[in-house]
Amino acid sequence: MRTLKENVVCSGVGIHSGLPVNMVVRPFDKPGIFFRRVDLDDKSLIAATYDNVSDTKMRNTTIGNLNGAHVKTIEHLMAALFIAGVDSALIDVDGAEVPIMNGSASLFYRRIIEAGVTKGKYKKIIVRKPIVVTAREVLRGLPIWQRVTIFFSNLFSGRRSDGFVKLSPSKDKALNIKATLVYPEPIIGKQSFVYSFDETKWSVENFIKNIASARTFGKYSEWSYLKAHGMARGADEKNVIVLDYGGEKTLNRIYWPDEFVRHKIIDAIGDMFTSGGFIVGNLESYKGSHAMNNMLLKKLFSNSDNYDIIDA
Repeated sequence: MRTLKENVVCSGVGIHSGLPVNMVVRPFDKPGIFFRRVDLDDKSLIAATYDNVSDTKMRNTTIGNLNGAHVKTIEHLMAALFIAGVDSALIDVDGAEVPIMNGSASLFYRRIIEAGVTKGKYKKIIVRKPIVVTAREVLRGLPIWQRVTIFFSNLFSGRRSDGFVKLSPSKDKALNIKATLVYPEPIIGKQSFVYSFDETKWSVENFIKNIASARTFGKYSEWSYLKAHGMARGADEKNVIVLDYGGEKTLNRIYWPDEFVRHKIIDAIGDMFTSGGFIVGNLESYKGSHAMNNMLLKKLFSNSDNYDIIDA
């Protein structure tokens, strides 16, 4: 078990609510990442695990009881904790969302490292059999009205629901991720990025230099709709890459031409860490999503033949 040496304090706004939120990531004496809503009477611990994910529809991963204590948008923080090697923490938040900060994992990671991380054993989850989830599987599990909405959205946008995510055994004892995006917007188009985490200093530095600062993104034309439906009220040019109406350029500066797919690496790592350990395997994400990532973990753990768990 590895936890923090000191508290990590982060303040900002929730990207969906737009409301101020304060967060303290604390050292913890038990294995696992847990959240606690200090603004509610119900201060029970909310496990950041795949089987406690309650919603993925709002372009993020939400854990807990949607009608009670829950926390949204945990994936960027979870990715930072994974890369820093923290598998034990108690996270106090005074709102329903993790603060979006700069829209990436970089500030979270920096503050975690500044606080320091203890040494100790940790759980490794070794993938033994291939597991695949398709976008169509996720769609089949949605209410009919949501499927119809997605169908017409894809019809008018030119997108297709042909994505998939796949976990398979790795020969090099690493988490190897290949992410691919395919968007009709010209500035995105088709992008792929590959990243491997094997716990070495090089793989950590590679994440810091080439992935950690990649931000989430959205179209300016969608903002009015999203804000009217309780989403993206805290989004601005400081925490989101904003595409113009035609998707031909961005309204703010991007760090890399393929920053969009690099951000998907962050999302994938954060979602995979809800497994409760450090996954060793090959993850291929083609037009992946939080919903597919969560279903992938549910499939993985549905049969003990699919994986081994060891203490490293």
